[in-house]
Amino acid sequence: QVQLVESGGGLVQAGGSLRLSCAASRGAFSSYAMGWFRQAPGKEREFVAGIRWSGDSTYYADSVKGRFTISRDNPKSTAYLQMNSLKPEDTAVYHCAAAPYGSNWLRLNEYHYWGQGTQVTVSS
Repeated sequence: QVQLVESGGGLVQAGGSLRLSCAASRGAFSSYAMGWFRQAPGKEREFVAGIRWSGDSTYYADSVKGRFTISRDNPKSTAYLQMNSLKPEDTAVYHCAAAPYGSNWLRLNEYHYWGQGTQVTVSS
C-alpha cells in the first residue's frame, strides 16, 4: 500500500506563501487520487483540495479557492499544494491522503492512506 510523507510546512506571515509536498512510495502513485486536508485545534478535519488520478480534475474548498493550487507529478510520485495569500485562519496541521482508483475522490471517507501531517502556522 502507498505510504505518504508531507514536507514544506512552517511559520509564515499573513500574505505569504508556502508549498507543501507529499512524496509517495510503495504504490502506483498514478492510480490514486490525492487530497490535502487540514485540521486546526478544536475544529473538524477540512477537505482543502483534491486532484484526480490523471490530474484532469481538481477540487477546492470555498475557503481556499483562488489562493491554493493542487498539482501532481506522477513520474515523481509527488503531489503539491501551493498556498498563496495565506491567512491566520489557514493555520492547521495539513495532511495529504490517497484515494484508490475508481473511488469517489470527492468524499473524505474514500481516502484510506494518510501522511503524518505538517504544521502550517500563519502569523498576523
